[in-house]
Formats: sequence, C-alpha cells, structure tokens
Amino acid sequence: MSKKTLIAKTPDFSFESRIEGPVCGVDEAGRGPLAGPVVAAAVILNPDNLPAGLNDSKVLSHDIREYLMNDILVTSQIGIGIAEPEEIDRANILGATMIAMQRAVAALPIVPAAALIDGNKAPPLPCPAQTLIKGDARCLSIAAASILAKVTRDRLMLDADRRYPGYDFATHKGYATEVHRAKIQELGPCPIHRRSFMPIKMMVG
Repeated sequence: MSKKTLIAKTPDFSFESRIEGPVCGVDEAGRGPLAGPVVAAAVILNPDNLPAGLNDSKVLSHDIREYLMNDILVTSQIGIGIAEPEEIDRANILGATMIAMQRAVAALPIVPAAALIDGNKAPPLPCPAQTLIKGDARCLSIAAASILAKVTRDRLMLDADRRYPGYDFATHKGYATEVHRAKIQELGPCPIHRRSFMPIKMMVG
C-alpha cells in the first residue's frame, strides 16, 4: 500500500471553487430517529476565513462539534430549516427532509449562486443545485452544514428531554436504541414521536 493511500481524505473547498459566486452547502440531521424533527442547515463559507478542522459531523466528538459550531456562526452565512414530526408523518421522511432543506436555503440572508447538497436528491431551490454522495466527507460547505444541523438537532432534543421527562432523549436523541424502545413500551409514545415509524406505528395501530 502506498503512503498516499494511508493519508485520510478530508473535505476541501474544490467544489465551491469551481462555481462563480456564493455557494451554500446543505445537509441534514435526524432522518433515522423515532422521535423529534429532521433539521437541515445551509452554510455559505467565507473563502477568506474558513474555520479550521471542518469535517463530517459523524467523525467529530461532541465538544469539537460545539467548538466548530461557534466558528461557523461567526465566519459564515447560515440558514436553518426544521420539519416537525407531524410533517414527517404527513410527507414521509424523504419529503420532510426536502422541506427542511428548502427552509434552510430560504433562511439564508442571500440567495446563493448554487447549492451543494449531501446525498443523491435535491429539493426545488431558487438556485442551481448539485448533489454529492458522501458530500459531508468531501466538501467543506457540506461538512459545515452537517455540523450545524447535528448540533442544532441535539440541542432541540435536550429541550425535548426537559419537556418530556422519562424518555431519556438527552442521551439517545430519539434514535431507536434499546433504552429508547423500552421507554416507549413503558410510557407509550409522546407528542414528538413519529407515528409513521416502526415501532411507533405498531403501538398506535
């Protein structure tokens, strides 16, 4: 194996550099959980002041995500979009994710020249859009959006833990852990559980 292949790839600014004008990266957090919203973020990075250490939020620790979140907020233009559990149940998770992404881009202070979107599907937007598979590991703007979306959603689930005590949302953030499933069996679903998701759908008929 060559030395080159041993070097871990990190996101870079090459995708953005090919486009003239401000480019936003878009990513989401919370497609898989049984409870809580899906949150999307749109980030326009300042090419002259890029936060150091940006990467896919999934490979970063909680503390590093929080630190980078602050850097993103003070150096970049950002938008947040949220689709609530009832919207997920009505539009399905893919449809709700597209809605959240649209809201995130609409919340930006300017209309970007283009959007780079994590995944293989893009919602209708007021600018050209390009999808990138594993974009959060390849593109700095999408990596920044993944951090913003993840931290924002985690904070919303901490608030949910206070509003709905007993479900341990602060620990599992709504994902289908054994502890969460046991709490649902014990307490039944609460207002932020996704009724269209198993096992919630089975419990409510």
